[in-house]
Amino acid sequence: MAGDLFGEDVPAAKQGGATGPVPLAERLRPRTLAEVVGQEHLTGPEGAIGRMVAAGQLSSIILWGPPGTGKTTIARLLAEAVGMRFAPLSAVFSGVADLRQAFADAEKMAAAGKRTLLFVDEIHRFNRAQQDGFLPYVERGTVVLVGATTENPSFALNAALLSRAQVLVLNRLGEEALATLVERAEAEVGRRLPVTDDAKAALVSSADGDGRFLLNQVETLFATAIDTPLDPAELAQFLHRRMPVYDKDRDGHYNLISALHKALRGSDPQASLYWLARMLVAGEEPLYLLRRIVRFASEDIGLADPQALVQCLAAKDAYQFLGSPEGELAIVQACLYCATAPKSNAAYAAQKAAWAAARETGSLAPPANILNAPTKLMKDLGYGEGYSYDHDAPDGFSGDNYWPDEMAPVDFYRPVDRGFEKRITERLAWWDERRRVKE
Repeated sequence: MAGDLFGEDVPAAKQGGATGPVPLAERLRPRTLAEVVGQEHLTGPEGAIGRMVAAGQLSSIILWGPPGTGKTTIARLLAEAVGMRFAPLSAVFSGVADLRQAFADAEKMAAAGKRTLLFVDEIHRFNRAQQDGFLPYVERGTVVLVGATTENPSFALNAALLSRAQVLVLNRLGEEALATLVERAEAEVGRRLPVTDDAKAALVSSADGDGRFLLNQVETLFATAIDTPLDPAELAQFLHRRMPVYDKDRDGHYNLISALHKALRGSDPQASLYWLARMLVAGEEPLYLLRRIVRFASEDIGLADPQALVQCLAAKDAYQFLGSPEGELAIVQACLYCATAPKSNAAYAAQKAAWAAARETGSLAPPANILNAPTKLMKDLGYGEGYSYDHDAPDGFSGDNYWPDEMAPVDFYRPVDRGFEKRITERLAWWDERRRVKE
């Protein structure tokens, strides 16, 4: 959607003239919600926004979506659609004084019979106390709050604020929506982009769902004298390459590492390699990825393939020895090994169960037979009495009791019937049978 393209309104006095021509994105700003592309699930007749407009009543909302998907535009058009005053603020440039002024202005307008839609861009940048400051004004109806954020509201916003606002998720713009923006740009300028059809498709793909970025690139192409349409290779040389949207310490980071972990667990080496590549290409720290893959080897493979952990630690050593980019192949090898290994979370489940039991029974003493008795007093108290040295027993197994007297044995570790753990299951069954015989 062209629009916030998506920024704030350009004052009429600044359009054209001495300040220069109006940017293409501004000229293509949607005039109605029907012109917004890519968010029909919200703006259509059955969407949350469409229903609000039809009813003529707005409730406070949080618009959550990637950059360049039209959050500011939708907020502005919402205000226009229901006849409300549009008051924009940016959390990047605004402080407490700005908020107080905005609320004071809204109260004055309310007294004059005009309601205010307060739009707060990047609302997640306000701290917790500042977010709490919205609550009384939202509750009294002084303002209808529309916040925009690229961050997950569950983590970025106060629970109290979230309870008073509906979260609406904007989609990353698909290729069809982006292609529509290109068509609108060509119609506005009155000529075709100076690129081949294949290059136009590559341009749309390079936008990575960001309409603002796409229109900026389109404007650059229109502003340059190009005699012969550019092919994809020539276009790549002409335009700066856009890196994928990815915040290494924000939501995108956790989404992609989750995707990698799930693909590894699902034994899909192709998808695993794709998500690994997405993160490395976007600039993720390779050692962070190695730490996550090492953890995966213990959590999701465990003793089903004990070599998985060895492979991952070897990959860590190889990467530290070689560095980037040569060492990244070792990360790929570890990733593929884990994706194709038999899976078991038995060790992980055993850890959680054992830790829970330890917290519940933390004061129980070991049985006397497995206590050392370095002094005569301890021997007199029965320490070590009846202990059987397993190496002296037939088959190297004594079948002694190693549990506290007040606690029955518990099966924390239950290996799966896959990979190396299948052999471990056989051993456990063999030992259990001999314990029963001894009893």
